[in-house]
Amino acid sequence: MMNDLAKYALSLAKDIQKDVPKRGKPPDEGMLPQSEQVIPFSVVRGTRGYIEKIVHQINGCYENGWFDGCAVMTRRLIETLIIEAFEHYKVAFNIKNSNGDFLYLSDLISKTLAEPSWNLGRNTRKALPRLKKIGDLSAHSRRYIAQRKDIDSVIEDIRVVTQELVYLANLK
Repeated sequence: MMNDLAKYALSLAKDIQKDVPKRGKPPDEGMLPQSEQVIPFSVVRGTRGYIEKIVHQINGCYENGWFDGCAVMTRRLIETLIIEAFEHYKVAFNIKNSNGDFLYLSDLISKTLAEPSWNLGRNTRKALPRLKKIGDLSAHSRRYIAQRKDIDSVIEDIRVVTQELVYLANLK
């Protein structure tokens, strides 16, 4: 017959075994970053849930050293905010192809820079191509691996562009 200590140890081992899969996986909706090293959350707080989640992912990727992920998510954020701005001004048809699909980022940026409905700031005009470049390298170049300095060199651009597009889209 098993003594009480052995029964307790067996029970404890079973409890641990049940909990392992739960602890090994992140929550379904992801985790919040510990910091806001790329984009201050205040820039997007109260906009749209999917925009807030993208910003959490950008900041989380950066703080974990996943710099390609950070660059790609930044690219996605810029695409999303450009579309939001065109939709707000009711000129989204200007950024769709003949099938009704949104254009690729290079065309979205060209159309954004040329759109007469708004007047982009000088810093945003200069920053958009830089952000596209790092996002493209991380998303499409097989041998490019982004490093912290690559993201650090565009952090100010990311915030400036994000903030301007959030306001243009009337999300704040």
